[in-house]
Amino acid sequence: MPQMSPPPLQTLDEPNLEALVELMFLAAFADGEFSPEEKIHFARSVESLTDRRIPQSTMDTLLQSVVEQLHREGRAARLASLKERLASPQARKVAFFLAAQVVVADGIVRSSERELLLDVAAALELDQAEAAEIVRKLAAS
Repeated sequence: MPQMSPPPLQTLDEPNLEALVELMFLAAFADGEFSPEEKIHFARSVESLTDRRIPQSTMDTLLQSVVEQLHREGRAARLASLKERLASPQARKVAFFLAAQVVVADGIVRSSERELLLDVAAALELDQAEAAEIVRKLAAS
């Protein structure tokens, strides 16, 4: 049975944290919208999750870079990049869990968001059934 809270993030180094943030952003942006309100909420969530280990200036630069790379390279290439940067299976599970939390936060899992999560699970080489179960449990809570 998958655990329903992410493992501690203190053990992750900055490249892993940045990859986590990128994946959470991709999840937040899955429906093509990222309003100013969503950005503020997202930034606060990331600050809290990372124990403020990524300064706001770095966060702004990182998100700008993510958007540019997403438009230039496409989602599949960004997910492949995340797999490389999230080298350990544990880091990949944490990343998936956090992305799923972002997706279910508004109580609605849209088809574009579900598709993203399936793509993420496949790209990170996670068990599809376990990934689906994580999303189901998060959506039900």
